[in-house]
Amino acid sequence: MTERNPEDDFKTGLPEPPGEQLLVCERALSTSERKLSSMLELGRLIGLDLNLDDMLIQIASKAKEVLEADRFNLLLYDPKTDELWTKMVFEIEGREFRTPSHVGLAGYAFHTGQTVNVEDAHEDPRFFRYIEEAIGYTTKSMLCMPFFSRSGAVLGVMQLINKREGRFTAEDETLLRMFTNHASVFIEIAQLQKERMDTLEESRRELARLNKAKGKALDHLSHELKTPLALIQGYLRILKRKISKEPGGGPVLGYFDILKHYMTRLFEVQKECEKIMLAYREMEEENLVDELENLWKKIEGMDIPVDTREHWQTLKECVASYIPPDSRSESMFLLYPVAQKAIADTRANAPHRDIEFRLTGDEDASIFMDVVVVRDMMAGLLKNAVENTPDGGLVEVSVTADERNVTVAVRDYGIGITEQNKEHVFEGFFHTQETDLYGSKNAYDFGAGGKGLDLFQMKVYGRRFGFDISMKSSRCVHIPTDRDLCPGRISECRFVSRRQDCLETGGTTFYLTFPAVKEYLKTSSRDESTP
Repeated sequence: MTERNPEDDFKTGLPEPPGEQLLVCERALSTSERKLSSMLELGRLIGLDLNLDDMLIQIASKAKEVLEADRFNLLLYDPKTDELWTKMVFEIEGREFRTPSHVGLAGYAFHTGQTVNVEDAHEDPRFFRYIEEAIGYTTKSMLCMPFFSRSGAVLGVMQLINKREGRFTAEDETLLRMFTNHASVFIEIAQLQKERMDTLEESRRELARLNKAKGKALDHLSHELKTPLALIQGYLRILKRKISKEPGGGPVLGYFDILKHYMTRLFEVQKECEKIMLAYREMEEENLVDELENLWKKIEGMDIPVDTREHWQTLKECVASYIPPDSRSESMFLLYPVAQKAIADTRANAPHRDIEFRLTGDEDASIFMDVVVVRDMMAGLLKNAVENTPDGGLVEVSVTADERNVTVAVRDYGIGITEQNKEHVFEGFFHTQETDLYGSKNAYDFGAGGKGLDLFQMKVYGRRFGFDISMKSSRCVHIPTDRDLCPGRISECRFVSRRQDCLETGGTTFYLTFPAVKEYLKTSSRDESTP
């Protein structure tokens, strides 16, 4: 006698004993609980990953498993093109497929907001056959369900294809609806995240393009200025000599001194353009070498054949051969005496300024660097400090050391830098004051400003020699914008009555942080041992 299967009776509607009915119900309940648990687990997993492509793969895998479907597609809406798209058409990952948003059963579900559940897709006139014809797949049953954003807008359609047994049921619809409500939140967040990242990347590319255009413009400006300026200077000299010989020409000669002053400034601009372009090229060359070093660090742990290592070394030497040789030499020296000499030179270069200089710190702190570079940087920082400090003010230099670093800080108690200008001070050819405020001033004058070249070069040196330059600044509370003027002398300021009052209102500190000698030698030995 053939044993009767209770589940067969349940499907065919034949009566079965109460005990067997209970068993079937328990099994059905257990299956539903398992499906529900799997759906909740998927919701937890996708909530941990905001990468849209990875999220879609997880959704497709779990939804197909739980709802016992042969295939699963998740179609997202692209409002820019009015299309539904997926990178997992019939789970062929990486192949993007797009259709107009109104096409097929998915398009109908998208535009009506209704669930579409068909037992035989080929008998439905809305069915779009192109996809299965393109990949050789036969569609039978299909369940399409739209999913929505938190604001109620349709984000796309989830599509289950070919139920493994029978057709998709009302229970399948309920489970899928519950899942779409949960998953749509994370899909929307992932889309917003992707849009932000795409916007940032587009901004980065645009900034790189503008930076490249700026470099070309500076290079062009440098070359275009050089010859005309030399010709103008020559003609002015000839014209001055002729006018000086003419009766009554004396009063006119004073204008030539003014023209000479501005011609000198134009020559300085031209020379600084050349320096900036050289610094940009050096930075690009250093970046190339750094990228090669970083690449090697990522792959050096792998089992690399000896001949590959030799080729790598040859490549590095070849790249290095295109970088202009550096005439500077590194050595160990005490930093404190260098700071003393820089202060003395600044005093000599600015005898007309009433500035107090103070030097404090560790007199025995030593670093391993190019002393010429350090002298140039100290001179540039002190010049910057003097030009931003009113007469009667103070400039402090300190040298500190610990086991890992040696830091020299140059602090002025001057006008400070506004918040919007802080992020640009190391960019090169950037000054923190309005051009017309210092156009006629000389070096070391209060408010003479500069073109930011010294600070930009220090940033380049930092990359090359392995030290750090940083800055802290607070704008004088009495002159909060670049257009607000400081009189240039503390005694003439209408906001303060004492020198100490001025010292407490603002100022800027630049820090040069070098590795201590022991740290530098450790780093150098590691670099030399790296292929």
